[in-house]
Amino acid sequence: MNSAGSEPRYVISIAARIVGIEMHTLRYYERIGLVQPYRSKGKIRYYSEIDIERLRHIKTLMCDLGINLAGVEVVIRMAERMTEMQRRIQEMEFEIEQLRQAETGIKRKLKKGVSNG
Repeated sequence: MNSAGSEPRYVISIAARIVGIEMHTLRYYERIGLVQPYRSKGKIRYYSEIDIERLRHIKTLMCDLGINLAGVEVVIRMAERMTEMQRRIQEMEFEIEQLRQAETGIKRKLKKGVSNG
């Protein structure tokens, strides 16, 4: 696991109690792809802190904001796409900066070559 927040630690009954939803709801969320808990070799679901936060977010969208489950799926998918797009933009900005630095270096070399010649 990459970070402490992604380490699976809560069985489904504990995760359901923490979030305040039913276990069958967690199973349904997994079935439709809203959350993917870790599965042990014995097929036991384990939820991480990241999973718990995601489930809390889903519950907030539904209970506090009145968004239905289909809307929640759309919101979450769009948020995931935005995060991926932001990551890609950062990569591209880094690549652009590297190209600018390379261009500056080439121009300096060309200038030196012209002034030496």
